[in-house]
Parts: sequence; structure tokens; C-alpha cells
Amino acid sequence: MAPNVNPTVRRRRLGQELRRLRELKGMTAEEVAERLLVSQSKISRLENGRRSISQRDVRDLCGVYEVEDSRIVDSLMQMAKDSRQQGWWHAFGDIPYSVYIGLETDAASLRVYEPQVVPGLLQTRRYAEALINGALPESAVSDVEKRVGVRIRRQDRVTTTEEPLRLWAVVDEAALRRVVGDRQLMREQLEYLVEQSQLPHVTVQVLPFDMGAHPGISGHYAILEFPDASDSSVVYIEGVTSDLYLEKANDVQRYSVMYEHLRAQALNVDQTRQFIAEIAKEYAR
Repeated sequence: MAPNVNPTVRRRRLGQELRRLRELKGMTAEEVAERLLVSQSKISRLENGRRSISQRDVRDLCGVYEVEDSRIVDSLMQMAKDSRQQGWWHAFGDIPYSVYIGLETDAASLRVYEPQVVPGLLQTRRYAEALINGALPESAVSDVEKRVGVRIRRQDRVTTTEEPLRLWAVVDEAALRRVVGDRQLMREQLEYLVEQSQLPHVTVQVLPFDMGAHPGISGHYAILEFPDASDSSVVYIEGVTSDLYLEKANDVQRYSVMYEHLRAQALNVDQTRQFIAEIAKEYAR
């Protein structure tokens, strides 16, 4: 597999193409499932990119859709092969949110709202360790270390000098006030946050308490956009036992509008840096 091939994104693109072929044929997912003697849920998972697609699956689907152009079939078969390769994150073992990591790795921009903690891509190692230990008190040390390692590795998308991720983070004041670890650790984290916010491709805005109710009151979410126009934007909502990925245009649009309201209500960039710096000084006392 070429080094720039992202298996998660390959699955999404392949799934989108298979859905397009099915719709061109005028068939429902249920009809395709009946023809192949599989469950309808399998067809849905293949099309939404949440399941690895085998070359046999592609061959069978192309047969059902009567795809006669061998170049199209060969291209889809290659995409299926690439989609079964492993991304860098698989070296860390089983990661619950591996689908999200794959999307983030290939994204061109990320807009995130964080109501409780500093965004993962802007965390120091010490903050990440204390946060994960607190959030997962029954986890083994090795599991915590694995999660921290993945989080730090993800930050390469922000620190790289070649096509870095365009990151826009709106952070609630609660994330700055919540003492994760100890006061010295928090001071270091907030100083690092100010430092990272000065990167040309990183924008941080704080939503202070006195802004009252706002569109993000229901919780964390992120919006990922991709460099390839064929890849639809994704809204990611993290859950305790499962995550939610929204790709329908109406859903993405709704969350995008909510995010614009959050940005408008938050402090501007200069005010945010001053606000964070003042709280960091409080932790130094």
C-alpha cells in the first residue's frame, strides 16, 4: 500500500461508490441483500464505510449491479485491497475510536467544541496522562500509556510543517477551570495552549461562563472536512460505549450553523489568549 493511503478514507470512498452504483441500478439495500443472501445491515455497513470490504464483496456487488467496465471493477477491487490495510494507529493495538483517528488523519480541517477538557490535539503529555487516568480509573497502566501514545501521535497533524491540519477549537471556560492533575500541571497546559494558538493554522476561542446558554450546551462535537471534494464532511460525537458519525448534508449543515453561533459568542483570538494567560497566572499562585 502506498504510504499516503488511509484505509479508513478508502473504505468511505469505496462505500460511497458502491452506494452510487446501487442507486444507478435503482435497487434498495434490501433488494441487494436478498440477491446476495446477506443481511441488509451488512450492505448498509459496507456503504457507510464502517466495515472492511473484501474484494469478494466488491466482485459480488459489481455482479449484481451489472458493472461491465473492467477498469471500474479493477479500481474498486484495488480500493477494497487498500481499505483492508492497517493505519499507523493499529500499531497501538485495539483503539475504540480508530474510525475517528482514520478520518482525522486524512482531514484538511477540524472544527471542535470542547465543553469539559482541553482538546486532545492541544494537550500536553502530562495533562493527557492525568486526564485519561481520571476518566478511566479501572484501566491498566499499559492501556493508559497506549491511549496517551495515540493522543500524542495524533498531534503530528498539527505540528507538521507539511500540510498541517487546519484546527479551530472553541473551548468552554469550564475546561480551563477544571483542575486535571494539579495546579502546576494546569498552568503548564494553559501556557502550552496559548503557545499552540499562535500557530498560523490553529485558532482557539474561549466561551466564558458569562455568555450563559449557547448552542453547544448539549456537549462535545467535531466537524471534519477533507481535501478531496468526493469525501463528504463528517460530524463526530463521542459516546461512552459507541460513537456517532453524521454524514448527511442536512446534519452537517445544522452542526456547522451551531458552530458559527459558538464562534460568534466566544471571545476573539486576542481576548482568548489574554483570558487563558490570566487563568494560567492564577494557577501559579
